Amino acid sequence: MLHLSPAAYGRLAGPAGIAPDARLVVTDATSAALARLLTDAGVAHPEPTHPDAPSPADVSVVVPVRDRPAELARLLDALRATAPGLGEVVVVDDGSADPAATERAAFGARVVRHATSRGPAAARNTGAAAASGALVAFLDSDVVPEPGWLAPLLGHLADPAVALAAPRIVAWRAPGCSSDAALLASDARIATSSLARHAVARYEERRSSLDLGARPAPVTARSRVAYVPSAALLVRREALGDGFAEDMPVAEDVDLVWRLAGAGWRLRYEPASRVAHEHRDAVGPWLARKAFYGTGAAPLALRHPRRVPPVALAPWTAATVTLLGLQRRWSTVAAGAVTAFAAVRLAKGLHDARRPKPGVSPQRGCGDPGVRRQESRIARTPWLPAVRLAAVLAPWGLGGAAWQAAGALTRHWWPAAVVGALVSRRVRRALLIAATAEGLADWWRFREPGATDVVGHVVAHRLDDLAYGAGLWWGAWRHRTLAPLRPDLSGKGPDR
Repeated sequence: MLHLSPAAYGRLAGPAGIAPDARLVVTDATSAALARLLTDAGVAHPEPTHPDAPSPADVSVVVPVRDRPAELARLLDALRATAPGLGEVVVVDDGSADPAATERAAFGARVVRHATSRGPAAARNTGAAAASGALVAFLDSDVVPEPGWLAPLLGHLADPAVALAAPRIVAWRAPGCSSDAALLASDARIATSSLARHAVARYEERRSSLDLGARPAPVTARSRVAYVPSAALLVRREALGDGFAEDMPVAEDVDLVWRLAGAGWRLRYEPASRVAHEHRDAVGPWLARKAFYGTGAAPLALRHPRRVPPVALAPWTAATVTLLGLQRRWSTVAAGAVTAFAAVRLAKGLHDARRPKPGVSPQRGCGDPGVRRQESRIARTPWLPAVRLAAVLAPWGLGGAAWQAAGALTRHWWPAAVVGALVSRRVRRALLIAATAEGLADWWRFREPGATDVVGHVVAHRLDDLAYGAGLWWGAWRHRTLAPLRPDLSGKGPDR
């Protein structure tokens, strides 16, 4: 939430106030400062077009590959169709068993080879070092860019403060297949599968770890879009530095994103750009991949403290959720009292938020130079709007805390929760309620209109959480750390 000075408000508002689709055109230093404030806060987003955007000729595409000649050929065909005029394409063969097949599939691209496999991070770094473009697009061999994917990303890179832009990763379907045909019987892989395989395919189309949704966002830790996957990225070469961490077999993309953000660069997620990915749908490999992702939490937690907690709660929401978890009458009453007290404190904070600090103009930084300081007109928010807003935000905060707690109980902490359920009826009840309610809410949130596959989705969602949690605990054991399992109850961001 932001309080805007009158000058800043005037730049955005119309006769009826600030409309949801209000636009701000940057024309001077003041509007540029306001635009930066709004986009950094995530309450406004840059339009993904810009007349001064870099050219496709400035882009070097780097493709790491190992033993995937058919997928590589498919990707290069898609690049030629969707992004003509690219500066170059560099294919890094990371120790393929049949390098000749990779060479044939990479016809028209420059090929760099590792004699033995060194991992995707090293392959990307090798490709970036061999490339010559001012911008580097990293594309995995199992993705297929859709028409128009590059222009929105280039539009974001017109801003010199932006180091990285990432597209939305969506599910790939075989050409000529409808959604149902692709999911049920589009080829031999799915035709021989069971109902479980179909459920996994449907679930991945909705809830893939690579798909970060349909809303644009800044990319920063512990936000709605906390990372972007390296399956498809456009990065400014000067910002890459040492590139991907080659000692991280997983989560190396998250590490790079957070290092760039820590260096002061802006990062953008742009769903108007779409790149399709061939998701796994065989149950065994799918679960193994989810567990593999989980192992990355421990090294991330060690390298980036307070950025990957299983839950991040304010003290009052943590206390309320704990009291509700006790499942006693007195604790339920106490949880209500804590929530009411928090709402009162929040209303007071909202009421007092606009009082200017002594000696500081409330318009400094966003006001027009010719506008007189008007401290007397920016005193306090009236009590009634403050109370109304607090009455919305406090229950909303509690609901978000309960959502986090249910997710952590069934995903990050499930091994400990299962042990507790063996000896405690209340833990069993809490675990059952969390697993059912959170699963149903997840299906409701991500379902398509008319969808009826609630059971398949909930089961797949629970299996996803079990696999990820198992990988997380294994990674924590290997690194001898509890960092990825500890909650953050400070109520503050990771840099405070």
